[in-house]
Amino acid sequence: MDEVTGAQLIAESLKAQKVDYMFGIVGVPIIEVAMAAQAAGIRYVGMRNEQAACYAASAIGYITGRPGACLVVSGPGLIHALGGMANANMNCWPVVVIGGSSDRNQETAGAFQEFPQVEACRLYSKFSARPSSLEAIPSVIEKAVRTSIYGRPGACYVDIAGDMVNAKVERSKVREVSCCPPPPVSLADQGSVTEAISVFKAAKTPLVIIGKGAAYGRAETVLREFIETSGLPFLPTPMGKGVLPDDHANCVAAARSRALLLADVILLFGARLNWMLHFGLPPRFNPNVKIIQVDLCAEEMGNNVRPAVALLGDISAVATQLLMCVRRDGWKYPSNTEWWSTLKSKIAANAKISKALALQSTVPLNYYTVFHHISQLLPHDCIIVSEGANTMDIGRTMLNNYLPRHRLDAGTFGTMGVGLGFAIAAAAVEASQNTGRRVVCVEGDSAFGFSGMEVETMCRYSLPVVVIVVNNNGIYSGVDSETWKAMKQMGELTSVAPPVSLLPEARYDEVMKAFGGRGLLVRTVEELRSALQLSLSDWERPSLINVLIDPSSDRKHPNM
Repeated sequence: MDEVTGAQLIAESLKAQKVDYMFGIVGVPIIEVAMAAQAAGIRYVGMRNEQAACYAASAIGYITGRPGACLVVSGPGLIHALGGMANANMNCWPVVVIGGSSDRNQETAGAFQEFPQVEACRLYSKFSARPSSLEAIPSVIEKAVRTSIYGRPGACYVDIAGDMVNAKVERSKVREVSCCPPPPVSLADQGSVTEAISVFKAAKTPLVIIGKGAAYGRAETVLREFIETSGLPFLPTPMGKGVLPDDHANCVAAARSRALLLADVILLFGARLNWMLHFGLPPRFNPNVKIIQVDLCAEEMGNNVRPAVALLGDISAVATQLLMCVRRDGWKYPSNTEWWSTLKSKIAANAKISKALALQSTVPLNYYTVFHHISQLLPHDCIIVSEGANTMDIGRTMLNNYLPRHRLDAGTFGTMGVGLGFAIAAAAVEASQNTGRRVVCVEGDSAFGFSGMEVETMCRYSLPVVVIVVNNNGIYSGVDSETWKAMKQMGELTSVAPPVSLLPEARYDEVMKAFGGRGLLVRTVEELRSALQLSLSDWERPSLINVLIDPSSDRKHPNM
């Protein structure tokens, strides 16, 4: 008689659905699930916090198009993972969370870590359920994976009672469930596509915005053809960077504010008119702007601004429809228009300001100097993970991306603490595929603190991530060592220290060293370049470069 345990069924069902990566923290009752996952051929990465584990699993979904699994214990373990689930939902990234829970015969009796987990997860996921029996596990896992990638991607939750993990059932009684196919592809209404091209032909100051939905939708090839055939200027959102290279001749990211303000027609490819795009409203947008919205989610159409044309469908498929229309009509936006002259003039002016800041080499360094020299040394194919306030915002403008899905950041939810989890996920994929691409994680010192213990995870699995902490001694801004000493003389620090301040010149590099990684402290341009070159050459262990900058360093403000 061939029997199989609940743990084996979970693992085998995930593998059958092409889930290849699992991140988590084990304990009662799910240790055996992690072991079964490894036996089934799933790569298991043990993390130090469930939140970071869920961030990592969701990043797998974005990078590969297939959800990663996040494995957590009951009660507090699951609660810690809710932040990652919410972040995945807001970013529209697929992830499947597997949570252990108390034994079924102890429900309502005050069992160890008892919590209404299925109910709690409904607020943070697209699907939340507990299999009714061992036989039902494959079907529930298949539905969770399918739901996570169909329609608008997001988080799904599967609850596993503790007494189901080691329980056994005859394999012959379990119905085999085949792998769910990729999401079906839908096209936009052809009449609406024709109308959209007509609106663009009448535009004087057109603009295309490429969002992370286009990156997730693998639309890079057709979008490049569309942009180059139509001659239109484009602007990437932060994680839309790299769908087309940042150094593409039609990219106007360096004139972002001016482009948004003056555009009379905007074509949105997988981008939402939320806070990241100022809701599409004045004073940052033209009050009379016409929006052509391409999205796979009908409910997104018309949020904040009613579109002149709504194109509902798969991003890549709709882009192909638009490209075919442009080719059929032989239309191309002229390159010698006043609009192009305005954009190019603003790009040149902004570049001049940034260059002046970047070429300063006085100590302590400023953000622009640091990013200028980092950008000169990073490989073009590296994956850049970034989080922080000024660190992320300035880094977005100065660190170019040349390939799709090679930038991961705080995203739609503005979540701090995602960086190291994202970097671990990216490094795990790169290691398994042996691509030879580096993963570089650029962190503000405050952002690093949220999940800094994950450097031990990097060291344990020998993931050669290069972590760069841009250390300004605080949240947004800090104080220098002398000011900190003076404040200590003034009284109790809880009463006098600015709430945004952190310990000056904290030695984050020593944290990495403590676990066997490479830690480097940097104060000058020469030290920065030497440390980064050394770190990029080391494929055996992770590195952390602690870059001390001026605590009062700030970003230049946009002049619209």
